[in-house]
Amino acid sequence: MKKISLLAPGPTPVPPRTLLAMAQPLIHHRSADFMEVIGQVRAGLKKVFQTANDVLVFSSSGTGAMESAVANLLCPGDKAIAVRGGKFGERWSLILKAYGCQPVDLDVPWGQAVKPADVEKLLAADPSIKAVFVQALETSTGVDHPIAELAQVTKKTKAVLVVDAVSALGAYSIPTDQWGLDVVLSGSQKALMLPPGLAFASIGPKALEMMKTSTLPKFYFSWAKELKSQGENKGAFTSPVTLFMGLLDIFKYLDEIGMDKIFAETALNSKAFKAAVKAWGLDLYSKERPSPALTAVQCPEGVDGQKVVKWLKDKYGIFIAGGQDQAKGKIFRVAHMGYINQFDTLQGISAIEMALKGLGYSFQMGAGAAAAQKVFGEA
Repeated sequence: MKKISLLAPGPTPVPPRTLLAMAQPLIHHRSADFMEVIGQVRAGLKKVFQTANDVLVFSSSGTGAMESAVANLLCPGDKAIAVRGGKFGERWSLILKAYGCQPVDLDVPWGQAVKPADVEKLLAADPSIKAVFVQALETSTGVDHPIAELAQVTKKTKAVLVVDAVSALGAYSIPTDQWGLDVVLSGSQKALMLPPGLAFASIGPKALEMMKTSTLPKFYFSWAKELKSQGENKGAFTSPVTLFMGLLDIFKYLDEIGMDKIFAETALNSKAFKAAVKAWGLDLYSKERPSPALTAVQCPEGVDGQKVVKWLKDKYGIFIAGGQDQAKGKIFRVAHMGYINQFDTLQGISAIEMALKGLGYSFQMGAGAAAAQKVFGEA
């Protein structure tokens, strides 16, 4: 069996100690012992989200949290801005349509960030717009949207700002309360270093007030149900006990290392990898605001990004990600978040160099690894 290395932007590697924590014998999800676990998880999530707000936990992928935001905030026919700068921004529009709402699509060229002034213009032109849905990090392009600036726009209106931070939370600082973010969503399998299966929603006061007037159907993803149950340290439905135990261990891990050090390590891996890209003579797909959490690389002429992904998987057991939709075949994407260290990054760089050379791209072998080592050596 090949050793598997995860360098894709989700799922990311899980620390061995956390795997062991999840291997403990199960406890009952309605027991007093597990109520204590839920209480600890609720406290830990507030620290990670940097908020005093309640942070709800759902047994789902991050898309479940996205759907919950639409279902719990809006009414049929409501208008909401969907910032569509990549595949996951476009998902907001699809969810809004599925619930009978009217998406006001703000299309942003892939590889670019939304301009807060464009959002401000749309809100001024139509005060009936009730929400702005956006990604903190558009995972399909590697672009960070300016969510702090967007919050300054929405706070002057009745609209709430809903931020998909599935790939961003834990990779770099997102001070929910300081920035005035109304709803922040995330998932377990990215920078939080767990398997897929948990989704999170931080809900601020403005969003709580809007929730009270929402008439869209909801059952499993009802914020009101979960606020009541989780406020009593219970889940409204069956909780995934194993993942909760893993999350507790992740909180201990984050406390031991310190979030600032984790953010710095993510940024350093990103800087080193991006130096390697430059040394290969390649460009970033993200033309502005490239994220520290992952790097999207524009493929050289004649090289299919999907073949780079396949080469790494088949030959070396290393998983990275290709492009999606309009970027398919044009890019490949490599993560720097979570339990990924400098030597993981160097291994990925070396493997990509061999793949690029094998697929016919002419460049100086070892240039990327040397450039990354220089960054690490100077840190």
